[in-house]
Amino acid sequence: MISKNLSKTFLMLALMTLIIFSGSIVSAQVDEAPTRDQIEDKYKWNLKDLFATDDDWERTYKEAGEANVLFEKYKGKLGSSADLMAECLLLSDSLGGWVHRLWVYSGLSNDQDQSVGKYQEYYQQMSSLRAQKSQATSFIQPEILAIDNDKLMSFLDESEKLQQYRFYIEDLIRQKEHILSPEEEEILASAASVTDAARQIFDMMDNVDISFGTIVDGDGNEVELTRQRYSKMLESQDRDLRKRASDKYESSFMPYENTLGATLAASVTNDYFYAKTRGYETCLDMVLDGVNIPKEVFFNLIETVNENLEPRHRYNSLRKKILGVDTLYKYDMYIPLVPVSSMEFTYEEAVETVLAALKPLGEKYVKEVKNIFDSRWIDVYETKDKYGGGYNWGTYAVHPYILMNYSGSIQNVFTLAHEIGHAMHAIYTNENEPYTYAGHSRLCAEMASNCNEALLLDYFLKTLTDKNDKLYLLNYSLQKIEGTFFTQTMFSEFEVKAHETIESGGALSAENMRAMYREIYEKYQGPEFFLEENKDIGCLRISHFYRQYYVYSYASSYAASQMLATRILNGEKGAIEDFYEFLSTGTSLHPVDIIKKAGIDITTTAPYENVIKIYSDLVDQYEQLLEQ
Repeated sequence: MISKNLSKTFLMLALMTLIIFSGSIVSAQVDEAPTRDQIEDKYKWNLKDLFATDDDWERTYKEAGEANVLFEKYKGKLGSSADLMAECLLLSDSLGGWVHRLWVYSGLSNDQDQSVGKYQEYYQQMSSLRAQKSQATSFIQPEILAIDNDKLMSFLDESEKLQQYRFYIEDLIRQKEHILSPEEEEILASAASVTDAARQIFDMMDNVDISFGTIVDGDGNEVELTRQRYSKMLESQDRDLRKRASDKYESSFMPYENTLGATLAASVTNDYFYAKTRGYETCLDMVLDGVNIPKEVFFNLIETVNENLEPRHRYNSLRKKILGVDTLYKYDMYIPLVPVSSMEFTYEEAVETVLAALKPLGEKYVKEVKNIFDSRWIDVYETKDKYGGGYNWGTYAVHPYILMNYSGSIQNVFTLAHEIGHAMHAIYTNENEPYTYAGHSRLCAEMASNCNEALLLDYFLKTLTDKNDKLYLLNYSLQKIEGTFFTQTMFSEFEVKAHETIESGGALSAENMRAMYREIYEKYQGPEFFLEENKDIGCLRISHFYRQYYVYSYASSYAASQMLATRILNGEKGAIEDFYEFLSTGTSLHPVDIIKKAGIDITTTAPYENVIKIYSDLVDQYEQLLEQ
């Protein structure tokens, strides 16, 4: 199932890339948000489907912690019989399911009102319980791989209980040379809190220590500069305000330049430590081998984008022309090129719009989406102390939940369609896969959600008649591709250079990382753009660089989703059937093979070329509509 961490991470990434490139960030905040008791129950999720009461959660938490000792009876014995191995794996899945259910309840309870101390404690407790479970089961993979391959294969043939683990075991064998002894694996598992220190230090500095000071806003008032206010100021028509806000924001990181550089360098060095420890030549090899993704998936992305930057540059030329400026600076990249959409949708109207847009996926799909809307699986409106943004989260034995902060904007409608895609992906996978394979790789995780957004865009463009509304939607779509496809590819290219520096025996510093980033950034933005001094410090404040080679999957997954939507909208034979096959598969195959079920070969350049064609066509439509 899509984890909240992944969904939250994607939302943070979307916000971050809008700040880095052009974008329109619309806040759903109001002066005084209502409290939860002021919202009708039909607009609030019902968490009793997870645990009827907090007492049930606490009792289950205690039982789950005590259950870790049950694995002691299997240590050193997995090679003695096939049924014993199956018994251990089934126990691990069962306990894992309950631990995940506990985690989801604690997270959802905390996010609906982050001021409640009890749920803060529940959520914090889960870090310990999840670590305990991980440590208790750390012996399983090394012990399985210590068994002779022929004997292991005979186990799979003789035990019916073990059959569901065939792919899991065969994939372990594929990675056998990179899995260490039980003792070494336990050391690595217990050392995670130490090796994760660089990311934790960065998070603390970025979220707590950094202060942006004050600034005189557009109304002449001196206000504290926050990230949210910064993003709003970058949308201002007042170029002087945009420049002052940009200078103030970026310069706030400069006193920490060397610390930020050292922290990121430590993180990359840590990546290489794990790669070497597991016997990989490079960090990229380790990341891709984990889910058996061929290198061409990664390098085809970077090469194809580099060969097709002309549409991206053309859009910047159009931006420069519309703004009437001599040179594009970083603070010119965020102001909307068209008036912010005045379209407003009640929640009920948004629901009907999404249902209409998803009709190309078939009556069955639409009916199941309607069931989500009719059930209390969605927490709809912003309330006091509620987690911001939107996400989908759930667990194997219970339906998914969707968090929204719905305020009526058209962006909210797209977010709703996006999260419904995640929920449907989880529902279909959980219905057709055992718990072992109920998750989704990052390469597959965003396909259904972004496909839904593509169908919604197509619906809007076919049904809207107002010129400004269409311009807004075209601009919105261009920004989406920039943020999700071009930006993530640019980030990935920077990651390669940084990791290759360490892997070749070199050293990373704030200075050389900024130089790498500047060169790549300017290449992607094109000749109309000028990057001012110190504006390249952005590479040192991007949290996703602390998750090695994390972001390429967003670009590749987005490309696959757009090709999937293209197949569906073109009425291609078998496209709908392939879509359902894709939705129904979790991790019982490697990601490349799962995406092939959707009729897409992600190892070729075709999906990337398709996104670039869509982007180029949108630029053409935008320019033509402006001239009308």
